[in-house]
Amino acid sequence: MAVHLLATMTWTEVRALAAERTVAILPTAAVEAHGPHLPLGTDIIIAEAMARAGAERLARRNMEVIVVPALPLAPAPFAAAFAGTIHTPAEATTMMVAGVARSLAAHGVRLTAVANAHHDPAHVDALRAAVASVAKDGRAVLVFPDLTRKRWAERLTEEFRSGACHAGRYEGSIVLAERPESVRSTMMRTLPPNPRSLVDAMRTGHVTFADAGGVEAYFGFPADATAEEGRDIVEALGAILEDAVMEAWTAR
Repeated sequence: MAVHLLATMTWTEVRALAAERTVAILPTAAVEAHGPHLPLGTDIIIAEAMARAGAERLARRNMEVIVVPALPLAPAPFAAAFAGTIHTPAEATTMMVAGVARSLAAHGVRLTAVANAHHDPAHVDALRAAVASVAKDGRAVLVFPDLTRKRWAERLTEEFRSGACHAGRYEGSIVLAERPESVRSTMMRTLPPNPRSLVDAMRTGHVTFADAGGVEAYFGFPADATAEEGRDIVEALGAILEDAVMEAWTAR
């Protein structure tokens, strides 16, 4: 079937879709610091790429797929001290995401999947809370393939799995593939590696990028990023989203 961008549709076009074969995808992200070389909207770029790749795969499975405009604001306490970062209440994210799923379900689109690219623990917890909230009343199904979980993370790159992956090779590669004009390439190629693991830092109680060893708001190996790897990562993210949706679809 087809991929539809909700914001460009009319209400009658949405109504005309076969609800029993329609799913929705909601990209979620944050506006936050991503080093001196990537834009504040890096997570939005990645979430939208994941949503597109997953939607295309699901459409090939004879589904109508509605891509909802990205939810670009989120709790971002780790990056909050850096200029330009917008840090919003976690409960607002929970309410908005759950509300989107319930609203779509009221019009027959009962399954909504989250394509998330922002992995601050506060945001991940907010998304998990949204899933739990929606599950309680049973009016909708909210699917969240949590990339911080081993099951999904093991399908991504070594840098991602290491936890040293904020504005490094993993994210830099995706932005090079999707929005190369937004990358400060000269700066990126001169940045030294920062192999400190955010995951390890969190386990030892650090709660900001600076405390965790990311004084310029990046972790990993930004100079090694390539557009080719970025395209491969986007395909992997799309496959993860596809698998998560199909599991929930079958379980229904």
